[in-house]
Amino acid sequence: MTKIGEIQISGKVALSPMAGISDSPYRKIARRFGSAFAYTEFVSTEQILLGNQKSIDMFRFEEMERPIFFQIFGSDLNTVVEASKRIAPLKPDVIDLNMGCSVSKVSHHGSGAGLLRNLKLAGQMIEGMKKAVNLPITAKIRLGWDADSLNYKESVHILQESGVSAISVHGRTKAMAYTGKADWNAIGDIKSFAKVPIFGNGDVASFQEAQDKIKTYGVDLVLIGRKAIGNPWIFSEREKQDLPFSEIRKVVIEHLLGILDFYPSEDDYGLILFRKHFSKYMDGISFPSELKSELLQTKSLTTFLKLFSDYEPDQNRTIIETVEYSENMNCETYLAHR
Repeated sequence: MTKIGEIQISGKVALSPMAGISDSPYRKIARRFGSAFAYTEFVSTEQILLGNQKSIDMFRFEEMERPIFFQIFGSDLNTVVEASKRIAPLKPDVIDLNMGCSVSKVSHHGSGAGLLRNLKLAGQMIEGMKKAVNLPITAKIRLGWDADSLNYKESVHILQESGVSAISVHGRTKAMAYTGKADWNAIGDIKSFAKVPIFGNGDVASFQEAQDKIKTYGVDLVLIGRKAIGNPWIFSEREKQDLPFSEIRKVVIEHLLGILDFYPSEDDYGLILFRKHFSKYMDGISFPSELKSELLQTKSLTTFLKLFSDYEPDQNRTIIETVEYSENMNCETYLAHR
């Protein structure tokens, strides 16, 4: 069990925050399948202070999602601190400062991974937030801006001195975005000297692999991001490809209906939002590519539910090709949909 301030975290594997993915409908499913806690998508502190309801609505959650971490990003000290005060009444368990988003429109303006180039400011943000709200404050970082500026030791030192309660580490630099391989040796190095809980993140593809990372590198918890899209079973030690299609179908429909309820609309907005999830649910299992294509294109909920519910797999089917999402399924998605 890991303690974040006074918050007890049961479990060793959790869903990583991903813009466009880790909203309440999917967080609820991930929690039910074993994710140790829930991160919101990251939200702009500027938009919080502007009272942008669409941004503030991203913090909506249900009690079953607790412990719930509200993740925010920003580049101005006063804005970040005031935004934390503004969202504290929404009763998160933890507020997390994003210092890892690599997209240029965020990081090159001083937010996200841009804070890795201004650690003094990052420390002031953590300290200011700690004083402003009676909540644990955490941060999510990368190893540095690029291979020539691996400043994770300094980052961790400053964040700890500023009062951070835990640090999540993505084992890549800003320049790498989501290319190459995550450096778990560096994550292990951080854990060896850190005084606060360390969550490791990067390239974990299964529950067993997460357990191996914990055993090998000593991290307190492992975050799983892209490999958890369309695969909440990853948090419960079950392999999706081994499950009966009926069980997969049940979760897919539950997720779709959850999205429709969370994003009420008179048009096909919810169904369109669900497409990225559905595509990944079908990856790695036996499902006709023609039917998948038809389901991804329909704008009719009735048609989708009928075609998907009526489908029954035969015994001589082949696994369809999987599709790997790029970095656009992470913080970059924020810019395209907000």
